[in-house]
Amino acid sequence: MFETEMTNVFQQLTRSSHGVSKLAMGILLVLFGVGFFGIGFDQGQLFSLVEGSKAYGDMYLHEFSHDMRHASGLPCH
Repeated sequence: MFETEMTNVFQQLTRSSHGVSKLAMGILLVLFGVGFFGIGFDQGQLFSLVEGSKAYGDMYLHEFSHDMRHASGLPCH
C-alpha cells in the first residue's frame, strides 16, 4: 500500500505542462518591442507621453543608451 501511494506522488510531481501560453508570449513580445524601441530608436517619444514636448529636448533614454546604440550599430543622430 505504501509503494502505491509513493508511486502516485512521484507521478504527480513529474507531470508538467509543456509549452508557453499565448498570453505570456504576447506580453513578452510587447515588452521586447517597447524595450527595443526605447534603447534603439527613441528620441524622446516615450517620455513625451508624460512630459510633453520638453522630453524631445531632454531625451533621457537616448542619452542613457547612447553608447550602447553606437556599439550595436543602430542609427543615433
